[in-house]
Amino acid sequence: MMSTVAEWCRELERYPYLYPSSLSLGALSLLFCIHHVVRAARSLRRSRKVPRAQERVLILGATSGVGRTLAHQYTARGARVCVVGRREDKLANVVEECKAISKAATYVKSKEKILGIRGDLANVDDMVNLRAVLEKEWSGVDTLIVTAGVSALQPLMTVAGVEFNKKGGHIPQATREGISKATDICNVATSGNFFGPFTAAVTFIPLLSSSSASPSILLLSTIAAIIPPPTRTIYASTKAASLALYQALAIEHPSITFSFCLPATIEGDFRASAVDSTEVHEADPNKHGIKREVVALRCIKAIDHGDRTIWMPWTMRVGHFLYWIWPSFVEWRARVKYNF
Repeated sequence: MMSTVAEWCRELERYPYLYPSSLSLGALSLLFCIHHVVRAARSLRRSRKVPRAQERVLILGATSGVGRTLAHQYTARGARVCVVGRREDKLANVVEECKAISKAATYVKSKEKILGIRGDLANVDDMVNLRAVLEKEWSGVDTLIVTAGVSALQPLMTVAGVEFNKKGGHIPQATREGISKATDICNVATSGNFFGPFTAAVTFIPLLSSSSASPSILLLSTIAAIIPPPTRTIYASTKAASLALYQALAIEHPSITFSFCLPATIEGDFRASAVDSTEVHEADPNKHGIKREVVALRCIKAIDHGDRTIWMPWTMRVGHFLYWIWPSFVEWRARVKYNF
């Protein structure tokens, strides 16, 4: 066996051009190992600075979907969790669920483990009040997670009342009322998908920087922010704006670890609250969407390890690359998926 390896090495030295795949695989394997060692070191470093049972986690948009699941999972591992949402009844339900999980756990309990604060991300007074509560109760925060968002499901011209005839013919102009309606809907989506994360960042970045030994921020965005789909014109563009905002903030604040989760369709009723329609063009997300628990666990792992961009599923990374080099193919596949 040793002689065979020695012969292979000698031959590789003499004719390296005959084995490009072997060299490439070796380099990739080395990079893969280095990557995992660095991630493990980051996770260990953060857990030493911020022990899990002492981590102060603020989840904005925690009354449903991935935000609610994140609240459950962080509570289960012993963190202090503050859940924030606009709907009082749903917020109360999440708080009770988290308290039940905390009560069933075996770690040392604290009366300040679970906080529930009603608030709108885009409302300055709500965010300032929330910050004051966190300073009083926890003396700061370690992890900020922004999951809140507003859905929009229709093509922009449809929102404006302009219907295109696929067979050609006369195309009507958008009326004043139609343009006004589209603008109003866009303002609502912009408030939820951009100004909400914007206000949260301005409010909490200084608090994170001054109160945490290892501050982290995770933005739950969407793959639609970088691979725009049909029928999601307003949604994709407003989510892309907040993604670019947080990516720029990551450069401006290198002491804070930023993570960006870009999932494809997630199961749940997110689309039911769409600001323009409840009509869904693609397949039922509850049959084909990514499980909320899977997304939440991956988000927590990204925060622990300091991962920057998370693609869900990982094949979306390939799709993004293809969008650069073969956009017509990706656009065709998008039309097929959304029945457009």
